[in-house]
Amino acid sequence: MTSVAPVTSTPATSTATQSKGALTSDFQTFLKMLTVQMQNQDPLNPIESSDYAVQLATFSGVEQQVQTNTLLQALAAQIGVAGMAEMAGWVGMEARVAAPARFDGAPITLAPNPAVGADQAVLVTYEASGAEVMRQTIAASAETLDWAGTDANGAPLPAGNYSFRLESYNNGTLISTDTVEVYSRIVEAQGTGNGTMLVLEGGATVAASDVTALREAGRS
Repeated sequence: MTSVAPVTSTPATSTATQSKGALTSDFQTFLKMLTVQMQNQDPLNPIESSDYAVQLATFSGVEQQVQTNTLLQALAAQIGVAGMAEMAGWVGMEARVAAPARFDGAPITLAPNPAVGADQAVLVTYEASGAEVMRQTIAASAETLDWAGTDANGAPLPAGNYSFRLESYNNGTLISTDTVEVYSRIVEAQGTGNGTMLVLEGGATVAASDVTALREAGRS
C-alpha cells in the first residue's frame, strides 16, 4: 500500500501565536517601565527626548524582527506542503539511489559506475546482514544491468534485501570501491524536519535529494 505522510503547518502556527503573545506582553511591560522612568526622572537632569526615541526605535526593531520570523515560518510551512504535493507524484515510481534493494524473485536493475580508467569491474553482492554472498565480473561501463538474484551456481537466492558494491581495477590493481545505485520502488513520502524522506520497497529510507533518477515502475 502506498501512502504520503501528511504535513501540517500547526508547529509554525503555534510558534507564531506564541511569538505574538509574548511580543504584546513585552510591549505592555516596556510601556509601563517607560512611564515609571518618566515619572521618576530627576527634574534637574531630565532624560533627553532623544534617549526615549532610541529606546522606542530599539523595541520597534525587535518587533519587526519577530514579525519577520513569523512570516518566514509561515512561508516555510507552505513550501513544505507544496513540496509534499510534488513528492506525492513520486510514490509508485522507481528511484535510482544508493540503498539496499528488495529482491522477491524479479530482477533488480543496477546502475554501476566504474572508476575512470578501470579496465575491469567486479560486482559484489551482500545480504541484509552484511555478509558477502556473491562476486561476479561485469563490463567496466556505466550501462545499467539486471541482477537476476542467483548465486555462483545459478541457484536463486532467497527473498530479502540486498546491497551492492563495485570494485574497479586497472591492470589487476584495485583503484576504487563504490556503492552501486539501484532502482527501487517508492512506497511512501514523508515530511520531516530534515526535508522530504522517501521510503523504498523493502524498508530503506533515503532523502529525496539523494535520488539521481526516476522512472516508471517496471521499466528497464
